[in-house]
Amino acid sequence: MDVVTTNFDCYSFCVGDTYSIDPLAKTLRQMGMDPKFYDNVIYIHPLSENTQSHIFFFPYGCAVFWGMESLEIQQYLDIAKQHIIKSLPQVVTDQSSYHYGPDTLIIEENDEIIIEPNDPLILLSLSYALSQSVKLTTFEDSIDRIIQKTRHLPEEMAQKGTTSLSRRKLSKSIGALFAERHSINLHNDLLDTPEFFWRRPGYESYYQAGVAYLDIPTRSNILNQRLSALQELYQVLSDELKHLHSSRLELIIIYLIVTEVVLVIFKDILKWI
Repeated sequence: MDVVTTNFDCYSFCVGDTYSIDPLAKTLRQMGMDPKFYDNVIYIHPLSENTQSHIFFFPYGCAVFWGMESLEIQQYLDIAKQHIIKSLPQVVTDQSSYHYGPDTLIIEENDEIIIEPNDPLILLSLSYALSQSVKLTTFEDSIDRIIQKTRHLPEEMAQKGTTSLSRRKLSKSIGALFAERHSINLHNDLLDTPEFFWRRPGYESYYQAGVAYLDIPTRSNILNQRLSALQELYQVLSDELKHLHSSRLELIIIYLIVTEVVLVIFKDILKWI
């Protein structure tokens, strides 16, 4: 006889650049909740009929909800909304299904997550991987946007040897490219193994299993390769801007020389001045 397992849903969100964790914890306490800290991550076990509910808020703008319905999740996201710094234009969401069993493991072939019950640190370990995955998605989306905006520039320069952009528009493109690249590089360490596991090495295997399941290493390598391509484009555009600036200076110098020659002709040769 087949054993019937109860499946639950896990939702991961990236809503912004960062959460103000301490003010968020204060707000949750004021609302009668009991947030706990694991390093700089807030953990909540809601007091409700659903004892399988677990919530984790990460400082880098992500939240992971285990065993909760969409309406209840939205209520908590609305509570935390006031503590978001630099909200995303569109929230990044991912959903997984899981069930409880005697051992924690991920069967990738069946897209199946099995978790030991009654240990929130296992959930936290997997939540680190899930939150990093949606954060990585925001980086990937950001790179896609900047590539789409600048895609015509390399093609145009390959065909014409220069760009049709004005110096002002070229400067703005370089600035946007630099800002995007800087923002991603600034947060790229979020994809490293969290310090949480330095003191709790027994839980790192759960985190690594989640990282492998979500293809984070492969996606990170692709992201870094695309960042390198953007770095090359940034350098090419910077060189083009320098070339335009040098050309402008040369034209100014030529204009001044021509002006001086004309004045000399008028004064010394034609005696008009």
